[in-house]
Amino acid sequence: MRVAITGASGFCGGVVARLARESGHEVICLGRRPGPAGKHIYWDAAGRTAPDLSGCDAVVHLAAAVGDPRPGERTERAFREVNVDGTRRLTDAAAGRRVILVSSASVYRPGPYRAPLTEDHPADRQRTAYGRTKSGGERIALAAGAVVLRPRAVYGAGDPHLMPRLRRIVRGGRAWLPGPDVPLSLTAVENLASACLAALDWPAGAYNIADDVVYRRDEAVRSVLGVPVRHVPVAVARAAAMLPGRTLTRYSLDQVTDGMVLDIGKALATGWRPVVRLTASLFGVTAS
Repeated sequence: MRVAITGASGFCGGVVARLARESGHEVICLGRRPGPAGKHIYWDAAGRTAPDLSGCDAVVHLAAAVGDPRPGERTERAFREVNVDGTRRLTDAAAGRRVILVSSASVYRPGPYRAPLTEDHPADRQRTAYGRTKSGGERIALAAGAVVLRPRAVYGAGDPHLMPRLRRIVRGGRAWLPGPDVPLSLTAVENLASACLAALDWPAGAYNIADDVVYRRDEAVRSVLGVPVRHVPVAVARAAAMLPGRTLTRYSLDQVTDGMVLDIGKALATGWRPVVRLTASLFGVTAS
């Protein structure tokens, strides 16, 4: 197939583009910068123009505004321009082509959670512009007959988001985590990439995507950072998240305390299987 990939210059998009090329697809990278494989066609997801999908059979849409910046009208507008308006322009341009939208488990209603989440868990009350606008983009894509993938905490070699956040919790040779240990789902970027390509043949709808194991938070952090884990009271962490110049936010606190586990049964029923699990060696760390 001739597959267009948006956001191919980014962490996840680059892995998808390389895997698509290795799988025999012709790759078109749509974005402001070239991707690691295939032809580059300029498109700014925050701009006013539609992407050029001439000759493409399908689109994998990974371009997104990401992060957890200080809330406000400016942040909300910037995220909406990419995650909602950009998705609308892309699905309009796709005009009957298969569209795979990479969304996020951040669309789900905040926890804590006492059972694994299926795709029909409410997708509302998000606490960040990212979660709200990814949910808005999902609604557009689903209405257009797209496949929507919902990974959680994507990790892997070269990850520019999760690992830097984890390193900031290390003080005095210890990783300081709020509250008790919890179970959680994580998604290897290789598993997300394989799902993106497998989803070219999936029925329209939303699918949770994660590794096929439920991790324990403390052990995952210890193995990846190579340092012991210590706990601080959740109340202390929440107070710290309210301070000016904070590095911890309410959203990042949720990520490590809410116990979100994704039920990936719907994706597994298609025949797709995740093949990578979290190991310290992925990050060049020798666990102590």
